[in-house]
Amino acid sequence: MVANLARGAYSALGAGWHRGVQWGVGAPIAKLRRRPVALPGIAGAGGIDDVLSAERAIRLPEPLEGRSLGRIGSLEVRLATRKSEIRRAQRLRYKVFYEEMSAVPSGLAALSRRDVDGYDAVCDHLLVLDHAAPRRKKPFVEPRPKVVGTYRLLRGEVAERHTGFYSEGEYDLAPLLGAQGHRRLLELGRSCVLKPYRSKRTVELLWQGIYAYVLHHRIDALIGCASLEGTDPDRLALPLAFLHHHARAPEGWRARALPERAVAMDRMPREAVDAKAALQALPPLIKGYLRLGATFGDGAVIDRQFGTTDVFVTLPVEVIGARYRGHFAPAG
Repeated sequence: MVANLARGAYSALGAGWHRGVQWGVGAPIAKLRRRPVALPGIAGAGGIDDVLSAERAIRLPEPLEGRSLGRIGSLEVRLATRKSEIRRAQRLRYKVFYEEMSAVPSGLAALSRRDVDGYDAVCDHLLVLDHAAPRRKKPFVEPRPKVVGTYRLLRGEVAERHTGFYSEGEYDLAPLLGAQGHRRLLELGRSCVLKPYRSKRTVELLWQGIYAYVLHHRIDALIGCASLEGTDPDRLALPLAFLHHHARAPEGWRARALPERAVAMDRMPREAVDAKAALQALPPLIKGYLRLGATFGDGAVIDRQFGTTDVFVTLPVEVIGARYRGHFAPAG
């Protein structure tokens, strides 16, 4: 499985989202475990509905599709509106996952040079476009901006109407969905950014787009998988044990790896875990999510097609600090 939340882009706090991305975060553990910041006029943790009911809540017009969600210089973020734009996102994914990284393509993917699966038809696709990128001019064809970043978004109600969440191929989400059935969930996946564009500008646009989508659809929590590079869990014992002992999700949010695919994360006793060394060993993606307040499920999963070890992430919107919400909120 492609690790959701984890393909080539960056985390919201300036951390690289995946291998090959070098912009890292080296914050001490105390900063990673901050308390959520309360919003004025909001008592307790009632979810995104309470955030939206606040006096200064951001309201987005209908429809969201096709509307620019942010722009920095020549870069713009918005949702795909045509099948041709989704195909261009799939070509970008192929270039990053299969040509730059170590994923092994199927025969069909190698032939089409696109990363495609059945979820593409039911997901929304967030795009970062470069309007100034040089491109070949074709007769009678209107010039198009270049797709340089993408993210796939799957809402809970859409997943329920079709084949479920993508991450259900690795994790048993039934207890989580049962406990959180009243909440609106959003699964993030298939994210990647073209190598020359892996910069702060691009991550800010990606997260501005994601946060606009969260507000528009009143999303309560983000879920998905993040990856550690490598398929030998013994070599990953320190970071896996750190996540198990120090960032384990509460019972109501704890997804468990499918029994036939599960790899134990508590590979070291709690007292043997060197927190500082573990943080240095964690991918920047996961450090960024820890900073936002994410917690992690039980058990890891080996993804041999992509050469990674995956962990399940849950991030309720209500625990994201107010200053981060303000930073990534759409203007206007």
